[in-house]
Amino acid sequence: MRPVRLVLADVDGTLVTPDKALTPRTIEAVGALRAAGILFAITSGRPPRGMSMLVGPLGLSTPIAAFNGGLYARPDMSVIEQQVIPVHVVPAVIELLGSHGLGVWLYRGADWLVLDPQGPHVDRESKTVGFDPTPIASFDTVHDNVAKIVGVSDDYDAVQKAVQAARDEFGDHVSAAKSQPYYCDVTHPEANKGFVVSYLSKQYDVPTEAIATIGDMPNDVLMFSRSGLSIAMGNASQDVQRCARRVTTSNEDEGFANAMERFVLR
Repeated sequence: MRPVRLVLADVDGTLVTPDKALTPRTIEAVGALRAAGILFAITSGRPPRGMSMLVGPLGLSTPIAAFNGGLYARPDMSVIEQQVIPVHVVPAVIELLGSHGLGVWLYRGADWLVLDPQGPHVDRESKTVGFDPTPIASFDTVHDNVAKIVGVSDDYDAVQKAVQAARDEFGDHVSAAKSQPYYCDVTHPEANKGFVVSYLSKQYDVPTEAIATIGDMPNDVLMFSRSGLSIAMGNASQDVQRCARRVTTSNEDEGFANAMERFVLR
């Protein structure tokens, strides 16, 4: 295996604790990567604003891959490029998610749009990303420049069925995956974490074999498959862990820092 030249990390369930905090050891581990000449980048289903609080503590200088790669932003949050869901697909996706009993959120530019600001997980997401959604009466006129559609439900089976249905019906037009057991993320077909690996490889002229990826959810498996070293968190499901070359401890037990020290900085 080639020496690692770039590390790409998921955020929730990986880089931060269950309370959405960076630990001192995590910050130190990123600093140690930098001192070793290893680039560090992050990717998440979060919007760019939802990752801005990580820039300073981690000293980020690489592009931030928001919306699972649907939008790339500089550390100052200026947009480098973005890929949006085709206009004609947006209303059909909204209808499909609703037919599975899921609530729907839309991310459009800097806006997070919801029909019900008191709906499931809205409060949780507000605390995670650091800002509140914009309530809207209807999505009927919001079809252009949509970077991500999220289906939300605490019926995990319904979420999985919605993910599969979106793939079956719109597979050529969107990427659909679970970012959490209760979230079905729908983005542009090239807006997934596998493409983030390819994007960073090209930007920094780093072979994908020299990139390490670390994550915990099914939508992280795509980046596992494109990187030379893949690391699953201890809090990941067995299915996700089986897709990685290495497994570290959980995000309650310094899983990110342990992985960097044991598998990358060794």
